[in-house]
Amino acid sequence: MIAPHSTTPSAAARTVRKAVVPAAGLGTRFLPATKATPKEMLPVVDKPAIQYVVEEAAAAGLDDVLMVTGRHKRAIEDHFDHAFELEQALAAKGDTVRLDAVRDPARLADIHHIRQGDPLGLGHAVLCARHHVGDQPFAVLLGDDLIAPGEPLLSRMLEVRERYAGSVVALMEVDPAQIHLYGCAAVEPTDEAGLVRVTSLVEKPAPGTAPSRYAVIGRYVLDPAVFGVLERTPPGRGGEIQLTDALQELAAEGTVHGVVFTGPRYDTGDKADYLRTVVRLACARPDLGPEFTAWLKEFVTALEPGGTGDAGSTGVRGRGRAA
Repeated sequence: MIAPHSTTPSAAARTVRKAVVPAAGLGTRFLPATKATPKEMLPVVDKPAIQYVVEEAAAAGLDDVLMVTGRHKRAIEDHFDHAFELEQALAAKGDTVRLDAVRDPARLADIHHIRQGDPLGLGHAVLCARHHVGDQPFAVLLGDDLIAPGEPLLSRMLEVRERYAGSVVALMEVDPAQIHLYGCAAVEPTDEAGLVRVTSLVEKPAPGTAPSRYAVIGRYVLDPAVFGVLERTPPGRGGEIQLTDALQELAAEGTVHGVVFTGPRYDTGDKADYLRTVVRLACARPDLGPEFTAWLKEFVTALEPGGTGDAGSTGVRGRGRAA
């Protein structure tokens, strides 16, 4: 086994406090729903997808979050701001449960916003954060990738950064037939379970050419050295500045590690996966799960040959609720 790359303690000791959340995409796969609503604001049960991402960052101790947005994304800024009239109305009614739910997004972290301007890719979105981040390491969390609440992936990545400095990417093993849809990492094992050294990366390799089954998923902890590399990285696949291309240069220097994640991950950037995400997270909720799961089982049974037909009459659909 190869030991993880080590650096001087002073380099590794810088605590990561800032997170960058790129949210400038057009969301074309969800049109017409995203014609006037940012894709990041599509609800997953009763919270927008992007709130799960910010909650994950906050749970890992990141208290400064920069949203990199584009035009028509004002709803994201509004969601993470205080809604004084709504809060006053809920307070007047004594509705403390909904009042807390409305206040929570603004209390998660110190949240900032910047516009990407030209849609030049993920690498460019990260580069837009340079002035805000400065010379400190930082995390990047993609809003399309939801990690199951409570999973310590990001905390584990931050811990690896603290010990070894450099940059850290999250990896998952995927079906070889699907690896061409992802950034792919060539890796070397280390003496530590679940931790590898990344030796090279390629963005969406052609079928049959991938160096491994390890796909890069949407969590990164990046050394500020990535900014200098991104500045000189030319547009790559799709005419965009690819973060993968910049990380490839850093990996060649031996400063990139990968944390292999085996827990639940949800891709809300795909329609079918988005629907599966809503169902899975609803089933996991103690306030919704038991009743919803019972209805879901009956509904699936009704779809099978010989089923009884519509299962929507079990009481869940017709229940009245307050406005």
